[in-house]
Amino acid sequence: MNSLVFSNMLHRPARTVVSVTGIGIGILLIVLTIGLANGSLRERAQREANVGAEIMLRPEGSKGLSGSDAPRFPVPMGVDLERVEGVASAIPIIQTTVRSDDGLTGTRLLDGVPYDKYAATAGLEIIQGRKFVDGRNEMMADSSWIAKNKLKIGDKFTLYEKDFEIVGSYEPSAGARVKIPLATLQEQLGSGDKATTFLVKIKDGFTPETVSNNILAKFPNLQSIRTSEIEELYGQAIPALNVFLNVVIGVAGVIAGLIILLTMYTTVTERTRQIGVMKSLGMSNINIGWTIVQEALLLSLGGIVFGVLATVILKYVFAKWTTLTVAIDPKTVATIVVVGMISGTIGALYPGLRAARLDAVEALNYD
Repeated sequence: MNSLVFSNMLHRPARTVVSVTGIGIGILLIVLTIGLANGSLRERAQREANVGAEIMLRPEGSKGLSGSDAPRFPVPMGVDLERVEGVASAIPIIQTTVRSDDGLTGTRLLDGVPYDKYAATAGLEIIQGRKFVDGRNEMMADSSWIAKNKLKIGDKFTLYEKDFEIVGSYEPSAGARVKIPLATLQEQLGSGDKATTFLVKIKDGFTPETVSNNILAKFPNLQSIRTSEIEELYGQAIPALNVFLNVVIGVAGVIAGLIILLTMYTTVTERTRQIGVMKSLGMSNINIGWTIVQEALLLSLGGIVFGVLATVILKYVFAKWTTLTVAIDPKTVATIVVVGMISGTIGALYPGLRAARLDAVEALNYD
């Protein structure tokens, strides 16, 4: 039986390859779309959680991802925060988004920071160049971002339609990849002496929960977020994203089923005489139908393997040549395998039933 299935597939190699490729491209688009969406969010969340502070404070009512709110915190408020029991330091920063033509979303997250205080908390070390000077149109970025954008120290980079000089690179990557002086960004946004966020570093012997409660007791109109929870919060910040990704999976499953249906229907039509011969030799209707389904499942499996392998290759290509991150989740791959195999089975049902119901005499006389 298995040799018959393989011989049927090899009898029309071009059609087999086209079918596997068609299904594979659909699988590739699913895994790549989901991987880019989850990878970009996860990578951004990991960088924001890597700032060295345990607590992130935002004004009450802040919604969405970091960078979506206007500066509302008076910077001098940091002095009052540092008087709260358990607070070691409170660093005012501005996180905002600027237009970008080289990213996935068309925007770039930008940090305005007081470098010395921020670097001490985040553990940043200057790899090349120097730190920026407050008030100047200067910028720093992590080494990976500079390398992938083929830039170097001393180059100019456009932000807010102005040329910012790249004066240094740092490691590790924390927060936004690109950082400029807090005072420069305040001037650009016309925000005065305000910030969007305070990063709070806690003292030894205190827990984030205890310090957060202490802060909220004194400043009840703040929103306190533990940096260890940022990745989970990012996943909840775009509830429509999961719906969209589920729709993508469903549509791709339907397309895969239709490809299998068309392929196997054509196969049955072309092999009508062969099916008549098998029936005349005593093969049962169930075995004939199962042969068609087996072939469909092998085509589906081949398409799934092709799609996943292509996604893995693209993942490494993106990692090497761009700043995009593709996260291949085993659960997503398992879901794709199940959906693909079910789609292949459903797509093969009608051609399989049609083959099983063919009359042996009519099939042998089919021209």
